[in-house]
Amino acid sequence: MSIDLHAIEVRPAQLEDVPTLCAFFNELIRIGGTTAHETPFTLERFSTHFLDGPACVNCFVALDAGGRPCAFQGLERHDGLPAEWVDIGTFARPENKVSGAGTALFTASRVLAREKGFLAINATIRADNVGGLAYYSKMGFTDYKVDKAAPLKDGRLVDRISKRYLL
Repeated sequence: MSIDLHAIEVRPAQLEDVPTLCAFFNELIRIGGTTAHETPFTLERFSTHFLDGPACVNCFVALDAGGRPCAFQGLERHDGLPAEWVDIGTFARPENKVSGAGTALFTASRVLAREKGFLAINATIRADNVGGLAYYSKMGFTDYKVDKAAPLKDGRLVDRISKRYLL
């Protein structure tokens, strides 16, 4: 599946994308505040988590006008969710963000989740991730649960807000 939305190409992530995606994902982890992940990923761990592991459903990548990955979105099964739900994570490179990449990614992910028979998509976002909360709200997700005071590695406590999108 390839979707062109305002010159943003979206396609399934491929093994050759892993070094670039992993590099900017690890930079997001280093910066902090926009992902629940706190430990950098190796290329192998990234690939298993987002592309070919047992929990993976799909991973789409958005390409900028130069054909370089600028964002990605993974769908995965999660033990804490109903069987007919899928979990989503969306990540954009920290510099030179491409406007509309998140919308293009979610368009593709939503279609695929429906095709695979899921009934809902879950997004769990740190309460201090204002941009992430705004993005999922803009995509049509609604709040349904708050996990209070989830501990981070450094001991800080941060609420996690779960939002759902009914398909």
